[in-house]
Amino acid sequence: MIATLSYDTTAHELQLLDQRILPSVVEYVTCRTSSDVAQAIATMVVRGAPAIGVTAAYGVLLGAREAMADNDPARAMSRVFDSLAASRPTAVNLFWALERMRQVYLQHSPLRQSTLDALQCEALRIHQQDVEDNRCLGDHGAQLLPDRGTVLTHCNAGALATAGYGTALGVIRSAVAMGKELQVYATETRPFLQGARLTAFELQQDRIPVTLICDNMVGAMMAQGKIQSVVVGADRIAANGDTANKIGTYGIAVLAMAHGVPFYVAAPSSTIDRAMTSGKNIVIEQREPSEVTHFMGYPVAPEGIAVENPSFDLTPAKYISAIITERGVLKPPFAELKSSC
Repeated sequence: MIATLSYDTTAHELQLLDQRILPSVVEYVTCRTSSDVAQAIATMVVRGAPAIGVTAAYGVLLGAREAMADNDPARAMSRVFDSLAASRPTAVNLFWALERMRQVYLQHSPLRQSTLDALQCEALRIHQQDVEDNRCLGDHGAQLLPDRGTVLTHCNAGALATAGYGTALGVIRSAVAMGKELQVYATETRPFLQGARLTAFELQQDRIPVTLICDNMVGAMMAQGKIQSVVVGADRIAANGDTANKIGTYGIAVLAMAHGVPFYVAAPSSTIDRAMTSGKNIVIEQREPSEVTHFMGYPVAPEGIAVENPSFDLTPAKYISAIITERGVLKPPFAELKSSC
């Protein structure tokens, strides 16, 4: 698997795989400042809730190195946390990672070399934990998939959306490693085409059979009995099980229930926002209209047309068959979300 991100502890640089230009070009963006990191998150150089969280942790570390040279280091650090928090609003892993880094910073303030050392250790720990959690998650979720059959996934919740291995694709990878014979259907995922560009690319690289379909084909394929299960990732899960994920997920969940197809959500426990009692309170990010009106830089809609471009939608818990975490599989009514995760 191609590395999504890496941190050079000698050069103090963060390398991010530029996911805007995959699969045509494999190229890395170098981040040397916290502003570089915030910009990379906001512009989708890096995307996927777990990967955003890990990236933000390294952003704090880079920001702390800058703040050391500032006349007011405490004020500079406040700006670092604020700018990273504002980079994308929906993925809770971003705020989870920032809070972990904030606690380390506060425990070792005022800012000095020992603070930088502690922040670096915490960022590396968050990075490694994500990989380990995804592998555990994958092993738990693999048990739910059929020994032989098809599974649909939406958007990209693979190694490219995490520090490695993946959540939804981690479940598929683990199932294949167990010897299960799976055929994956990947939705294209308009308007940013994460499924077409990223999920199809990842699965091809792993030689896992994958077929790309348009987003609007899901219902017809379920009606034909071509899809036996669905597994998706998540950007934020409320304490009642309501799940925010890439736009289009809600429609797939409704179709899955209508056709008796199990619908699974795979995410590390860091994606669970226990303070959010209901998904109705989750902030849904609105992105630039040009993502809808243009394709690869070319206009595909009338100039000046009104556009709605929410990046995520909300799937109510009643449509979810199970939530898969590194700690195990949770079933409705998801009471465990409020205490165990």
